[in-house]
Amino acid sequence: MENEVMQQVIIFTTILAPIVTAFVQVIKRTVKLPNNALPIVSLVAGLGIGSVAFPFTDMDITLRLWAGAYAGLGGTGLYEVLKNRIESTK
Repeated sequence: MENEVMQQVIIFTTILAPIVTAFVQVIKRTVKLPNNALPIVSLVAGLGIGSVAFPFTDMDITLRLWAGAYAGLGGTGLYEVLKNRIESTK
């Protein structure tokens, strides 16, 4: 039972990560933010998107918030890795 719950959270995190990353990029382009604030913005965006995603999953709110937090923090890391990789190949 616990394995199934964690699998649902990981699958939901995988779905949310690119959505949160795109949302943070929109925020970053519209509002001038310091770079050190982006992980917090990404975490809050992930929590927000995870909490309002109830029509798409039957997971309870706690699990959606965990998935959103993972997606927010993971999305920031994923973007930075890809950005640094692209810059290093130029």
